[in-house]
Amino acid sequence: MNMVHLFTNNGYRVAVDSCSGSVHSLDDVSYDVISLFETKSEDEIVKELLAKYKDRPDVTEDDLRECAADVRELKNGGVLFAEDEFRDLRPKDEKSPVKALCLHVAHTCNLNCEYCFAAQGKYSGGADRGKPALMSFDTAKASIDFLIRNSGSRRNLEVDFFGGEPLLNWDVVKRTVAYARSVESGAGKNFRFTLTTNGVLLDDEVADFCNREMNNVVLSLDGRREVHDRFRKHCDGRGSYDEIVPKFRRFVERRGGKSYYVRGTFTHMNTDFTNDLFHMAALGFRELSMEPVVCAPSDPYALTEEDLPVLFEQYDLLAREMLRREREGDPITFYHFMVDLTEGPCIYKRITGCGSGFEYMAVTPWGELFPCHQFVNDPSYSLGSVWDGVTNTELSERFRRSNVYSHPECADCWARLWCSGGCAANAYHATGDIDGVYEYGCRLFRHRMECAIMMNIAREDDGEK
Repeated sequence: MNMVHLFTNNGYRVAVDSCSGSVHSLDDVSYDVISLFETKSEDEIVKELLAKYKDRPDVTEDDLRECAADVRELKNGGVLFAEDEFRDLRPKDEKSPVKALCLHVAHTCNLNCEYCFAAQGKYSGGADRGKPALMSFDTAKASIDFLIRNSGSRRNLEVDFFGGEPLLNWDVVKRTVAYARSVESGAGKNFRFTLTTNGVLLDDEVADFCNREMNNVVLSLDGRREVHDRFRKHCDGRGSYDEIVPKFRRFVERRGGKSYYVRGTFTHMNTDFTNDLFHMAALGFRELSMEPVVCAPSDPYALTEEDLPVLFEQYDLLAREMLRREREGDPITFYHFMVDLTEGPCIYKRITGCGSGFEYMAVTPWGELFPCHQFVNDPSYSLGSVWDGVTNTELSERFRRSNVYSHPECADCWARLWCSGGCAANAYHATGDIDGVYEYGCRLFRHRMECAIMMNIAREDDGEK
């Protein structure tokens, strides 16, 4: 199916060709010509647009025919209305090696966040699940060995330290990193580590270690004090904002230029989430992410259909503000607006997505393997263990075969080769099927992509001035 998506955003008119990935910045006339091009003849287009622009002496029949000829040339060149050449592609490696593990070093937490998908870090569900637990070093060591053993020819391997709160098991984190460093050279590997923390136990010793060893650190902060403290509380009901913000600021100052993200969650209670992002920026944080809450529709903080127009406006506002800041030399980064229109991922990655269940897996404190951290509470999605390997090969293969073309709802979506079919966990929790579609998330994603594409065009325009 060939497809061109036309949209306007912050004063820009844009055409995106879904299959070729080409992006075109348009004036109003070319925008209208492209919108009619596949459904009407050239004579019909000329007649309709001459009537529309009758008060515009600069729009003549010759101009319209020349524009139509340009569009025809772009189509013949495969950058407008391009055919989908990727539908019959399959994953290029029938035995995709494992590239990343999410180590759940702590199934317990020192906060009691109401919206936590992991049941306050305990991952309820199943016989032994739902109980606080810390991963032993032996299990963490076995996880590193499993990753090396199953990574094939991959050199760069990734390990995320996750929870619950991983700093509650800090000694195992440090020992695991030391073990991986001791064996990576001999195994021909290079480990990249990430840690996600709520900041309660963050101190200078943790910061110094992270700044030496962690390629990325994710700091959980929801924004303004009243927003953050509404959900991110201690078990006794105290908010955590005043406790963690000074620690995060000191950590980022000490980190220098190394990667980090301050990551928040927005809910129905703060659909004006740009105010939270701008608050983070005012605190000195420049690498930002803000995720929509995913929860049961009956939860009081669940996002609603009525929230969508507000959220779209918020993304538009954020895009404008980010461009203004860039022009003034005070930029911020927003994770969901990071898109490379010229050198993005290969087509296999664009079709298959994150690789959960076959390239990427989560490890529980007991060494059990799951497709990702959002499946850990569901025993029916157990893949095996770090000692026995992937024993549920049928399930792993099902994840490997799940891609943008296995989702029927994605067939006519212009953004399908950017989202890769979306998050399997969100699809499962919304529809009961990893090949389903979490439509609410899709609508947010598409609008974020429009903003990101518009920003790329605006930056090019700024560079030409």
